[in-house]
Amino acid sequence: MTESIAQGIPSPNLQWTNWASTASATAREIARPTSADAIAQTVVRAGQRNLKVRARGSGHSFTDIAATSEVAIDLGAWHGIVDADPSSGRVTVRSGTTLRQLNSELDALGLAMANLGDIDAQTISGAISTGTHGTGVKLGGLATQVEALELALADGEIVRCSREERPELFNAARVGLGALGVISTVTLRCVPSFVLAAEERPEPLGDVLEKLDELVRDNDHFEFYWFPYGDHALTKRNNRLPAGTAPSPLSPLRHYFEYDVMENKVLGALCRLGRAVPSLVRPLNRIFSTALSARKYSDHSHRVFVTSRHVRFVESEYAIPREALADVLGELRIEVPKLALSVLLPVEVRVAAADDIWLSTAQGRDSAYVAIHQFVGMPYREYFDLFESIVANVGGRPHWGKMHTLGASTLRSRYPRFDDFRRVRAHVDPSGRFTNAYIDRVLGPI
Repeated sequence: MTESIAQGIPSPNLQWTNWASTASATAREIARPTSADAIAQTVVRAGQRNLKVRARGSGHSFTDIAATSEVAIDLGAWHGIVDADPSSGRVTVRSGTTLRQLNSELDALGLAMANLGDIDAQTISGAISTGTHGTGVKLGGLATQVEALELALADGEIVRCSREERPELFNAARVGLGALGVISTVTLRCVPSFVLAAEERPEPLGDVLEKLDELVRDNDHFEFYWFPYGDHALTKRNNRLPAGTAPSPLSPLRHYFEYDVMENKVLGALCRLGRAVPSLVRPLNRIFSTALSARKYSDHSHRVFVTSRHVRFVESEYAIPREALADVLGELRIEVPKLALSVLLPVEVRVAAADDIWLSTAQGRDSAYVAIHQFVGMPYREYFDLFESIVANVGGRPHWGKMHTLGASTLRSRYPRFDDFRRVRAHVDPSGRFTNAYIDRVLGPI
C-alpha cells in the first residue's frame, strides 16, 4: 500500500469505519490536503492512475457512502471560516469544518445557522451532501442555507457554482452525495445569533397525533420521539425569542442529570440490559418513555438544537409527504409489536418545508421525516424491512446517509429531477471518478 499526500499532511489511517460500525473500508491511498489546490491535485493524480476517489467526512453516515478501497481524501486538516460578512450573513467555510467548530466560530461573529439537526460531529460538506436536516415546518434542510459551492471536478478544475453561476451544477451539488466532485468550500447564508426557548416533556402519543398539524404550525421547531411499545411521546418545542433576550440555560447539574445521566448513561444501561435479556425490552421501553422529566430553558440556538449522543445505534430514515404521517405512524403502531425482534430505541419524527434541490429528500413537497433506530448488536433487519415497506406506499425517500436498500430504478421514480442529476454527473465526471459501490447502487452507472 502507498500513501498519497498531495501537498497535505501525511496520515496513516488507511482503514476507516463509520460511527455505527455499519460500514468499513481500507483505502489504497489517503490524502489530507490543506488547500483547494491540493484537493484538486489529489483528484488529478488519482485520475492519471485510473483510481476512484471518495472524500471522507466524520463517519456519521450509516451507509458506506464514504467508503473506498482506492483513494480516500480526509478533509480533517482543511477547516475553519475563510470569509465572513456579518452584515449580510454570508460566510464561506472550508469543507472539512465540523458543524461543532462552525457553530463556535459563527457564535463569535454574532451569527448562527438558521436551523440544525441534533448532531454536530459531521463536516459541513458531508452534512449538506447527504441531505442532513433539522425540524421546522417553514424551514428546509441544511443544504437550503447554501449560497455557493466551490468544488474540484474530475479533471482537476476548481469551479464555483451558485444560483447565478453554473446553476444546474449548483442544483445538483448542494445534495450531491460526493458524486460530482470534492467540495472545497461552502458559502452559507447565516442569520444573526438568536436564543431559543426549549420546552420538552412526555405527552400521550394520541394527544400529539391529534393536534400534530397545530403543533408543527405553532412552533418554530417541533419534533417528538415515540418508544414503540409505549403510549407516550417525548415532545420538543423550540421557539425563537426576541433579539437581545438573555439566555436562561439549565444549571450545569440539571443539564448533566437530564442529558448525560438520563438520556445517555441510563438509556445505555437499559439498552445493554435489554440486549442481554430481550424479554425485558418491552417493559423497559414503556418505563423509559415516561421516565424523562419535563424541562424548560433557553440558550443560544446551537446549544439547544444539538444533543450529545453516546448510545450507539443503527438508523433508517425516510422523508414522506407530510399529509401521510398519521397513516405511516398508525401502521407502525400496529405492526411493530408483531415483530419477533424487540425494538429498544425510539422513533423520531420531524418536519421540513419543500425545497428545489434535485436530490433533496424534501424536493418539491412539504415533508415529514420518520427515523427508526435499533441499539447496536440487536437484530434490526426485519424491523427496517417492515419500515421500508410501509413508507414505500407513500413514496418515501431515504435519507442518503442512513440505512436503506433502494437502488437507482426505484429512486428515479421518487425524484422528478433524478435524470437531470445523472445528466450533470455524466457531464462533470464522465469516467465515474467519484463513484463507489453505494453510488453505483443509488445512481446507477455513468
